[in-house]
Amino acid sequence: QVQLVESGGGLVQAGGSLRLSCAASGRTFSYYHMGWFRQAPGKEREFVAAISLSGSTTYYADSVKGRFTICRDNAENTVSLQMNSLKPGETAVYYCAAKHGSGGMSQDYDYWGQGTQVTVSS
Repeated sequence: QVQLVESGGGLVQAGGSLRLSCAASGRTFSYYHMGWFRQAPGKEREFVAAISLSGSTTYYADSVKGRFTICRDNAENTVSLQMNSLKPGETAVYYCAAKHGSGGMSQDYDYWGQGTQVTVSS
């Protein structure tokens, strides 16, 4: 089992920034491809970003490219998502997820956090 705990959500004005963090425990963190997803009210969950086991490769949804940055620290068992230039339409619950092995832009993950709310006001 892998336990994932997100933090860093909150209320921000449009154009502002937030940094989400996800702390992992339970298994060897470096064996897991990590991703961030979000789900807005009444909408399907969508992929936001992912990062490879070593952190050398990152993947982004087209809608966040150039504004969001994912990174990981395998020594600290954490993955972060820096979000800049946030838009009101990005209000959602943001979830951290772990997938054993490689993952690319897969949406098939093994473990999920409980989510953290991000609200972007206009």
